[in-house]
Amino acid sequence: MGRPATPKLSVEKIAGAALTLVDKKGEFTIGEVAGALAVRPSSIYNHLTGKTEIIEAMRALIFTEHPASLTSGFWMDTLRALLRQYRDAFGRHPRLIPMLTAHTVSSPDVVHMYDDIATVLSEAGVPTAQLLDVITVLDSFVIGSALDIAAPDQVWNPANARTPLLVEAIEAAGEGRPRADRAFELGLDLILGSLKSFTPPADSHQ
Repeated sequence: MGRPATPKLSVEKIAGAALTLVDKKGEFTIGEVAGALAVRPSSIYNHLTGKTEIIEAMRALIFTEHPASLTSGFWMDTLRALLRQYRDAFGRHPRLIPMLTAHTVSSPDVVHMYDDIATVLSEAGVPTAQLLDVITVLDSFVIGSALDIAAPDQVWNPANARTPLLVEAIEAAGEGRPRADRAFELGLDLILGSLKSFTPPADSHQ
């Protein structure tokens, strides 16, 4: 009599089970992941060495859920597409953000995304010595924007404002995802516009 067929365990399935736990409660244990997959904890270690590798597998997973449609044209359009993908990936799993920011980025898929960002920024004229500085600024903006997606519909309570100006601003901004999306696009315009300062003039001669 043949052995009963069982779902094949994989890095992707382990990451998916861990991500479901993190989305629910912001944390996971190896035992909980094994229980969710109906396997022994030792089976997890046949694929990943421990919690850190599972976290990196989750990092890779969220970026492959909805791949970006990158353009091959102007550098600014390409960078917009990358940053939107980055923000939306985090925005779908806000409870994962603190876990990811506590670990070194080592997932090949995610590092390759940073390769793409570095290449685009270099094409825009950002010097190599400042590439990671600019990437850090972009990271901070995108992660903050992702957390804004998960914020309450009403972020600021106008009843506690001291000035009519702030009350009017809160009312004009609206609530929920439309406000968050509008603020993100404005931030993109401001940041990407500032990157033009790195672009050498068309008539410059070196």
